[in-house]
Amino acid sequence: MTTPADPSGDDTADRGVAALLIVTGMSGGGKSVALNTLEDLGFYCVDNLPAELLPEFVRAASHPERAEQKLAVGIDMRNRGDLANLPEWLSAVGAMGLEPKLVFFDTADDTLLRRYAETRRRHPLTHLGLALADAIALERQALKPLRALADVVVDTSALNVHQLRHRVITELGLTQDSSLSLLFESFAYRRGLPADADFVFDARGLPNPHWDPRLKPLSGRDGGVREYLEARPEVNEYVAQVTTFLDTWLPRMQSDTRSYVTVAFGCTGGRHRSVYLAETLAEHARGRGWTEVATFHRELD
Repeated sequence: MTTPADPSGDDTADRGVAALLIVTGMSGGGKSVALNTLEDLGFYCVDNLPAELLPEFVRAASHPERAEQKLAVGIDMRNRGDLANLPEWLSAVGAMGLEPKLVFFDTADDTLLRRYAETRRRHPLTHLGLALADAIALERQALKPLRALADVVVDTSALNVHQLRHRVITELGLTQDSSLSLLFESFAYRRGLPADADFVFDARGLPNPHWDPRLKPLSGRDGGVREYLEARPEVNEYVAQVTTFLDTWLPRMQSDTRSYVTVAFGCTGGRHRSVYLAETLAEHARGRGWTEVATFHRELD
């Protein structure tokens, strides 16, 4: 059956765009983890896209040479546009032949207060001079229409990072793969160990890029920090020994009763050495054939 031509001249539907997920919800509710998970599953992800640009983004991100293109867009209170008009933009995308799915990540207020206290990050509405509790209340009120419009509502109040990742996969029916899911996490020792870590490696004995003025404002994701660390023999020895350990024991932990493992790396500030190690070991795991590999940087994300 041939799809009728769009009178507007748009041919996006003919390009085979198979999925569009709109990720929204409360700030601190897990949207970043959700988008990272979707990216790991092959989605092309954009965060904080102005809602009025949604149709244009779909047109630009659709590739004629690909039989299937999976897109995910994060839209929330940081949005510069009027969220009340989101249904209008969803309708415009629907007219292209897609069926966008709106996924709302919700979290109890007391959990949000605790998460912000732990991460010390600013809420998007605190620039209005509001106390955190008031900012959360105002955001919840503003997002009520989107929650009512959502196709899926995910309550993340009682979920850790790994559980949220699995919830995203299962709730949205994205894969039937039952392989072990690996999370490589970085953290700062001064703020405590991750409660859900299965393995914890201490990187505080390695050379610290923090003391180099050029590298201090960067993170372990940046090329300059990677070059600094990879030039140190003790760092390469550390990576080699941890790699050997994980290559030996992770396959033995894979079973029908265990679905995920968290490997955590800690340093003093949680920005340089631990982030570099988490990214490096995650990249190695993907190269070894692990299909569900994610990173989470507690002091950055």
